[in-house]
Amino acid sequence: RKTLTPLRVFSVPESGGKLHVATHLYHFAGGYSERDDRRKDMGNSNEWKEYLSKARRCMQSQKSTIFVEAPLVKETEGVIGLEMGNAENNLDMKSSTDCILELRRYQLKLGYDTVPNFLELYGEGLPSKLNAPDTDPSTSLITVMYTELGSLNEVIELWRHGDGTKAMERSRVAARGASEWKTAISKIAGLAVNFTSTIHKPVSWSPIK
Repeated sequence: RKTLTPLRVFSVPESGGKLHVATHLYHFAGGYSERDDRRKDMGNSNEWKEYLSKARRCMQSQKSTIFVEAPLVKETEGVIGLEMGNAENNLDMKSSTDCILELRRYQLKLGYDTVPNFLELYGEGLPSKLNAPDTDPSTSLITVMYTELGSLNEVIELWRHGDGTKAMERSRVAARGASEWKTAISKIAGLAVNFTSTIHKPVSWSPIK
């Protein structure tokens, strides 16, 4: 999988949602054309065919969604991004054994302007959250994405907490003191239908872990 695809995350949920669901994220820098080329290579690989024949025995169902990484990921200092090498070059992923990934999902109201309005508000408040005093040093925002195929008008945040749930809780408490972030969230609430947060554990061979 790692040699045939631009895999960035492979994890399983620990709490906050449906369990026993393998979740994997890929970053196709070349968009749909790169995705099509990679999938063609996978279809021609005997190694991949052998893997699928074994893995499918463990599966009940599969689901695929295509996301676009929000422009604020590159525009905001401190956000890592899914691009190959970013996490590897900016995070200490070797010394942490307690790492968790926090997947935060916002289902927004219907409308063409809902996602752009959300991202504008989110981007305005995000720096104050990232720089809030007492934020755990092992906490990093990996990416913010929105759906292009699948359940539309959904925005996802992926946070990494290197020191586990203690780091997550410490950073959450710190964020509550970030005034610009609180203002942004109060406005974002009016755009959202629901919000969920799930804790995932990355597998040992996940590139981001």
